[in-house]
Amino acid sequence: MERHLSSQFDEELNHISSSVLEMGGLVETQLRQAMRALHQLDTQATQVVLDLEERVNRLEVEIDAEITSVMCRRQPTARDLRLLVGVSRVIVNLERAGDEAARVARMTRDFVAAGAPRVLPLDDLVHAATLAAGSIRAALDAFARLDVPALLQVIDTDDRIDVVYEGFLRKLITFMMEDPRLITPCLNLTFLAKAIERIGDHAKNIAEAGVYVAVGKDIRHVSPQERESALK
Repeated sequence: MERHLSSQFDEELNHISSSVLEMGGLVETQLRQAMRALHQLDTQATQVVLDLEERVNRLEVEIDAEITSVMCRRQPTARDLRLLVGVSRVIVNLERAGDEAARVARMTRDFVAAGAPRVLPLDDLVHAATLAAGSIRAALDAFARLDVPALLQVIDTDDRIDVVYEGFLRKLITFMMEDPRLITPCLNLTFLAKAIERIGDHAKNIAEAGVYVAVGKDIRHVSPQERESALK
């Protein structure tokens, strides 16, 4: 009987993992299409992102319910419990990354509708978006393998995204100072850039959840020095 329950528990964990991979794949598609929309000012790509939003939201609710059910029925201990808690954190951040991708899509669509001045430094924004989308993918891959060095690399990448974001804001300020007519589109791009920066934050959160599952250390909201010390 115990062996049957254990096998059933494994099947439930595998189903949760498969659902998370499906959700991650949808969010990655959203991010790719959001980048395409931004790079090519493609309004059709923005619609793809928005159409996927409901499916991502639905998966989060379903996975969360399944995790709660497993916790109540199986009362997992130690590593299995950490895995379920970690997965719960992952799906929250995936859903929020999807929300940010949808926000990028909506703002890109509005930016195009308003005329989208070509003089603005969109390439910098696309670079930041590429880094952020790559971080989500890398975080999910590293989480699946519980690869701590790869997870830490994702966390470090978030600092690079922040640097690109801050540099982009400085450029926008320069454009606004030189040509007041660009103030409105520049402000719109500021909000768009913040959405992209937040995607990088969600990738970092997923990586931190992976470290928690792998080694049982909570490294959220700590300095790099404290993180290094905790993992020794």
